[in-house]
Amino acid sequence: MKLHTLKPAEGSVKGKKRIGRGQGSGKGGTSTRGHKGAKSRSGYSRKVGFEGGQMPLQRRLPKFGFNNPNRVEFKAINLDTLQELAEKTKAKKIDVALLVENGLAGKNDKVKVLGRGELKAKVEVAAHKFSESAVKAIEAAGGKAETL
Repeated sequence: MKLHTLKPAEGSVKGKKRIGRGQGSGKGGTSTRGHKGAKSRSGYSRKVGFEGGQMPLQRRLPKFGFNNPNRVEFKAINLDTLQELAEKTKAKKIDVALLVENGLAGKNDKVKVLGRGELKAKVEVAAHKFSESAVKAIEAAGGKAETL
């Protein structure tokens, strides 16, 4: 098999319909567009959300809510995840770099450690934020929670 001999499977590629090539083609005249109206004209494109003159949905519904431009998003990592990571890597110190290495966080993510699950390993954890329950659990296991 060579690249220049590759072809799509028989019958999988359809030729394009040649429209507006005279009456003999069977697709001449109105060129399958019906009679008159905006949709039959060349260059027609309907506005996004246009509902034929009816009040569009995005204008019928009331505005509400607020997007805080200063919101800080945190990547949540739970204690059970840290326990699995500690068992897998045998690390004594878990920091953001180790989480990124193991695909648990992105390199630009801020990490918050949350208290779901239980942590048995004695590890030092360095993250941007901790929940109260997570700090208690880490210290109860003999580790340390270090805020970056």
